[in-house]
Amino acid sequence: MKTRKLGNGLEVSALGLGCMGMTGVYGPATDKSAMIKLIRDAHDRGVTFFDTAEAYGPFTNEALVGEALQPIRDKVVIATKFGFDIDLETGARSGGTNSRPQHIKAVAEAALNRLKTDHIDLFYQHRVDQNVPIEDVAGAVKELIAEGKVKHFGLSEAGVQTIRRAHAVQPLTAVQSEYSLFWRGPEAELLPALEELGIGFVPFSPLGAGFLTGQITQDTKFEAGDFRNMVPRFSPEARKANLALVDIIKGVADRKAATPAQVALAWLLAQEPWIVPIPGTTKLNRLEENLGAIDLDLTAADLAEINAEASKIEVQGERLPEAVLKMTGH
Repeated sequence: MKTRKLGNGLEVSALGLGCMGMTGVYGPATDKSAMIKLIRDAHDRGVTFFDTAEAYGPFTNEALVGEALQPIRDKVVIATKFGFDIDLETGARSGGTNSRPQHIKAVAEAALNRLKTDHIDLFYQHRVDQNVPIEDVAGAVKELIAEGKVKHFGLSEAGVQTIRRAHAVQPLTAVQSEYSLFWRGPEAELLPALEELGIGFVPFSPLGAGFLTGQITQDTKFEAGDFRNMVPRFSPEARKANLALVDIIKGVADRKAATPAQVALAWLLAQEPWIVPIPGTTKLNRLEENLGAIDLDLTAADLAEINAEASKIEVQGERLPEAVLKMTGH
């Protein structure tokens, strides 16, 4: 398995595994024992970077990841997140954010317990809290790092100025945001800032929540609990227009004897050496397919073709529901 370095020298597998979907979000939760096996299968195939969060469930995803990785804890990097207003006893959500320093520390203690570990490798603020100065957030994580309970600090969906302010208090190892051929927003300001500051980038939804795999059509029906039912970009009308982007990827995939998912991930990996995507899956064959992207060589001509053709397409629909977009730190 090829490895990559995020900020502050944190070395991880070139692709990580996003575990969110293993406990719901894209429809019903899957069998726990099967997901434990899948996480361990991922490690057997070289994956060392696993992504979870207290909000996934809440709590059930961290517990799953902790149980799965406990036998190999010293061989993996676990990333989890704080920042939503979730009752640590009941799991009840207010719907808002909470990054008050005392809450961050309480979340860390609870996460350590669920993850069956004495340290969190990478602790992200899940969403920026407009009511708490980012300096206070960074200061709280800095204290957790001094105590040995956290190794590295990250931010998710944060704007460039927020990143700069946090980084000045406690150097950031990684920033996580959506990035793929389906959403290229980070290219304008975020990626140049991360390069300047030496911070790694961890794209979530690197396959556009499945759209770039070529498995979703205008007529696909998502299950009742599937998050994509609420996403404007996944309305039937938007999907119809956006399939033109998938056609570009399919053309390259056919020529390369690869799959659309592999091309989409290889394109991301080719953008910068400090980018580590975290595609999620609940199926071993998809995990193996995704890992095949690491060895797929897209030439400069391939990349130029993809960029030239993609630039002609304006993706239709917002990437998230309006209420969720308001919580991003931009």
